[in-house]
Amino acid sequence: MSVVTRVFNPARESLAEVGSMMLLTGRTVSSALRPPFPYGPEFVGQFLFTLRLCWLPLLISTVAINFGAPGLQAINFLNLFGAPDRLGAFFVVAAVREFAPIVTAVVVAGVAGTAITADLGARKIREELDALQVLGVDPVKNLVVPRFLALMVVAALFDIYAVMFGISGGLIATAVNGEPFAPFFSTFLTNASLTDLWGSLIKCLLFGAIVAIVCCYKGMTASGGAEGVGRAVNQAVVIAFIGVFAFNYVFTQTLLATHPELQVIR
Repeated sequence: MSVVTRVFNPARESLAEVGSMMLLTGRTVSSALRPPFPYGPEFVGQFLFTLRLCWLPLLISTVAINFGAPGLQAINFLNLFGAPDRLGAFFVVAAVREFAPIVTAVVVAGVAGTAITADLGARKIREELDALQVLGVDPVKNLVVPRFLALMVVAALFDIYAVMFGISGGLIATAVNGEPFAPFFSTFLTNASLTDLWGSLIKCLLFGAIVAIVCCYKGMTASGGAEGVGRAVNQAVVIAFIGVFAFNYVFTQTLLATHPELQVIR
């Protein structure tokens, strides 16, 4: 193997994987919209499973992160200018637009996404997916679609949950510094808009879709026994994080470009 081949092989394989994930996304969306719809019970099961696993880690993560980074650090910085009352405006940008969706995606990928990859990877290793195809059962419609829809719905619902507890982290930081709550809420409500909320919800919905596709793909293509399943889980988490962070940049820039009023802090 030549040096050039060794250098460009990883890039070529990565692009091939991205293309395969795009194809799986198309098949999943098509299968979700095309009758019949046999995945109802599986969808409910995956939804409840993800809800049960993720709510506590998300609660702790959102409160802790928003109390630390945009809470204590921001209010200490604002105190230098004598403007601690502007913390509420900062939390519109930090908590609602960014931290709530990102923390939700990280928790969903790290908890539910890894479980999905391990489950589908084990089925692949045991050749259950091949057996389903032999029996005429479409694995995409019966296994991928319910997980895809469940993670999208759960991520969007958890975003509201994360926003609420993220704001509570800001309130705790305000109380720790001995500041009143009224200026926090005043500047927060002055700067918050429906565009911030629906933008955060749509972003989180699509984060759930990215996590679901990546984790399902890595699980369904796992090979090499138990070690291969573990490797697929690790790769799924890393790729999901990269996909979420890259999409977050594109989505945020697009939203700010189409809604210039969001760039002004009042």
